[in-house]
Amino acid sequence: MKIKKNDQVKIMAGKDRGKSGRILQVLKNNPEKIRVVVEGLNLKFKHLKPKRGNEKGQRIMFPAPLNSANVQLICPKCGQTARIGYKIFENRNELTREKKQRICKKCQAVI
Repeated sequence: MKIKKNDQVKIMAGKDRGKSGRILQVLKNNPEKIRVVVEGLNLKFKHLKPKRGNEKGQRIMFPAPLNSANVQLICPKCGQTARIGYKIFENRNELTREKKQRICKKCQAVI
């Protein structure tokens, strides 16, 4: 999985195309359809019926999940949307193991 919680992303397709936000949640129910919830974007309404006779109904706005293919990570160093790659960094100590980290394909910075 290349996108994680709290990553800054830009929406590439849909009604909020071109807007950016922070990932609140990554939903991995089905490995083929990984979905993400972006803060303040792709907002939907949920209509609630009144529970008692004297109450009014409500409309609650909430961010709906997007397909992870429709978002692209924004590199924190260069500030542009970039594809993500992985690089294995070897540690100097023999006690610790190698680290696999995400890198920006444009500027080669560690994300």
